[in-house]
Amino acid sequence: MKKTPPPKKPLVHFIGIGGIGMSSLAQWFMAQNWAVTGSDITRSLITHDAAKRGVKVKIGPQKASNLPSRTSLVIRTQAVKPDNPEYAAARHRKVPIMTYPEIVGQLTDEYRTVAVAGAHGKSTTTAFMALLLERAKLDPTVIIGTRLKEFGENNFRPGHGPWLVLEADEYGKAFLNYTPTIAIITNIDKEHLDTYGRLAGVKRAFLTFIGRILPGGALIVNADDKNTVSLKSRTLKIARKNHVEVIWYSRRSPLAAKLRKVLKIPGEHNVSNALAAMAAAKLFHIPEKNALVTLGIYRGSWRRFDRRGSFRDAIVFDDYAHHPTEIKATLQGFRARFPKKKIICVYEPHQAERLRRLWPEFQTCFDLADELVMLPIYRVAGRDNREHPTYNSRNLAALVAKRNPKKTVRYLPDYRKLGKTLVALSPAPLRDKVIVMMGAGTIAEHTKGLLKHSRQ
Repeated sequence: MKKTPPPKKPLVHFIGIGGIGMSSLAQWFMAQNWAVTGSDITRSLITHDAAKRGVKVKIGPQKASNLPSRTSLVIRTQAVKPDNPEYAAARHRKVPIMTYPEIVGQLTDEYRTVAVAGAHGKSTTTAFMALLLERAKLDPTVIIGTRLKEFGENNFRPGHGPWLVLEADEYGKAFLNYTPTIAIITNIDKEHLDTYGRLAGVKRAFLTFIGRILPGGALIVNADDKNTVSLKSRTLKIARKNHVEVIWYSRRSPLAAKLRKVLKIPGEHNVSNALAAMAAAKLFHIPEKNALVTLGIYRGSWRRFDRRGSFRDAIVFDDYAHHPTEIKATLQGFRARFPKKKIICVYEPHQAERLRRLWPEFQTCFDLADELVMLPIYRVAGRDNREHPTYNSRNLAALVAKRNPKKTVRYLPDYRKLGKTLVALSPAPLRDKVIVMMGAGTIAEHTKGLLKHSRQ
């Protein structure tokens, strides 16, 4: 008697599997017993990790043949347009196509969700919340925009409890697809202006997000941020209408002093992130003492104050900061941590449009760095324009140098010469310096190359 073969798993295909959020969502589908395939234009650490976890990944020019014949669902990044060959093939076959935010929005309907939004600090605050709920035995599912050491260097945690902890990105109005039970807003800033046009548009989106909190839920919001405070009356009006509790947190509270004593990651911005998580912990009846212990053992996220090794006796860190506000806060953290060392910042701008819209802010955010090496702009496929004759890395480096005539500033068009450039920056010994590799593009790969060069 012939054995009946087991039924084939449903298959989902990801166009743009190299995105950190997409790779996390892919793991959720695998946890639900789906077969998962994906494609991306370029190879990265994220695509490598996805392949190791069982995703069949195609790297290179995207083409119709990448789409498996038995595909049940296609998930695409918002940058993928209808003329993408895989997208077009799915439409031709009448395979359902959804964006990452649309799928995650459905998940927030299935789970009770803690959604962490804000221009800066989302990943760290989401990590804090994930660890708090895990240690409280609530077994959360976690989708986060960074890899956590505590989760085996992963950006996803499969849970069996009712709660989803989610990093809620505002790019492309993604977070307006979500219906959280608890929402955290870390801050509001001039970010993703290609989507919102100006700060007023960003603020309107956050008010809409507040309106999506489920009745009986809670909003936790930063009282130290001028932009969140500017929306206070409208925030409270929306919250009262929807029966949502509003909790404000501030670094002026006595709890901030306790956090400064226990946190292993530096910077006042991280004290603020921890305060947001502590406010949420109260809603889960987690004792303050227990919460402080949990946050105190947190070792930091991937590419956030991430110590990677050394180059010629200089300590090398890798950091995701790419917005002027983040750059300034991160450099403040390094200055506080290494008051007697010189800080070399190696920065790769992320997106020409961000550079153009925040041009004045970029000229001032590097003030706390002793030396600066500026790399060419990282351009995001499907979202970026050609190099602007004015708003480019070379001109930015020149303006920073003009503002700080005593600061050593270099524009480096060829990152392969980074090692030689760092050695030649000044006669001071490298052991007296800290090198901060900073940006959201390929800078992490440049960090690997620098460390490899140091060992040769």
